[in-house]
Amino acid sequence: MKIIYFANTDWYLYNFRLNLAEAMRALGHEVVLVSPPGEYSERLQAAGFRWISFPLTRKGINPLVELNTLNRLIRIYAQENPDLVHHFTVKCVTYGSLAAKRAGVRNIVNAITGLGYVFVENNILAKLLRLVVRGLYRQAMRETQVIFQNPDDKRLFLEMGLVQENQSVLIRGSGIDMDRFVPLPEPETSTALVVLPARILWNKGVGEFVKAAYILRDEGLPARFALVGVADSGNPAAVSLTQLCEWQKEGVVEWWGWQEDIKAVFAMAHIVCLPSYREGVPRVLAEAAAAGRALVATDAPGCREIVREGENGLLVPPRDAATLANALRKLIQDPALRRAMGQRGRKIVEAEFSNERVVSATLAVYDRLNKTG
Repeated sequence: MKIIYFANTDWYLYNFRLNLAEAMRALGHEVVLVSPPGEYSERLQAAGFRWISFPLTRKGINPLVELNTLNRLIRIYAQENPDLVHHFTVKCVTYGSLAAKRAGVRNIVNAITGLGYVFVENNILAKLLRLVVRGLYRQAMRETQVIFQNPDDKRLFLEMGLVQENQSVLIRGSGIDMDRFVPLPEPETSTALVVLPARILWNKGVGEFVKAAYILRDEGLPARFALVGVADSGNPAAVSLTQLCEWQKEGVVEWWGWQEDIKAVFAMAHIVCLPSYREGVPRVLAEAAAAGRALVATDAPGCREIVREGENGLLVPPRDAATLANALRKLIQDPALRRAMGQRGRKIVEAEFSNERVVSATLAVYDRLNKTG
């Protein structure tokens, strides 16, 4: 079987789907990767995969440009003639599905890895985009298999009439390498380090994290707070560089930028925090749990799939800095509780979020399509 994986960045394919591509190749399938070019393209090819460069504007709204993008993708699919295509991220799901149908591809799989800005925010721009995206989703996902990462997203799409129950599958997350992420001892320092590892977006709860840091600093609590991630200027919810620099100058929150070695970040941290408004299933929380770190996250779709209140972490309401500060204070002041939560988190990830479980469930979707296609 020939499979094409299509995502909006080479970074996404390398960091989130390389394990799936390698597993399919090991089973004897031909795997082709398609994405815009970037610094991870060479890594994908070094891993032995054929990669096709496909420039794609994430915020494109020019109809002529977008039509040209769709036609370019149709040509690629027609030339490659895959048996199955699997799409990730919003634009790739919509354009990829439409292109695959035009090119005569029989088996189409779409992954809803999170709803993002369009469905999370309620400003005028997001509401307008939501109308457009809903229409595109409805047309694109017809007669495809759709993989959701959490039951909340699946329920929402069913309620909006974008998918039917018989085409919907729940596979939580993209898989964690349990050999790579192993339990780490806590740093032996008197000052606890709390990290928020994510793209620096307002809807990741960055604002609430900073406010919580201010609250705890004013109490004199011995703790450091660090944002770990890029300022994603391509996203409407991006925190500006000016704002990040101001926070750093005030000395309350550190900004470390992108860190290639996330294991090293976990090794330095005592608590991993993600107060996001909505996620698919946040891989970084599962990785942190596998590394034995206590978690603090929001009781929101995606986050609550991994964080179990009182077991491997604490859950707080979204957009609530005061309650977030209370949860962080509790764990900062109780190292024994953090260690117990870290041990429990490792067991949860082993049982529910490993690479093997995700690959097996995805392969079952492919097999079902091949039998009915």
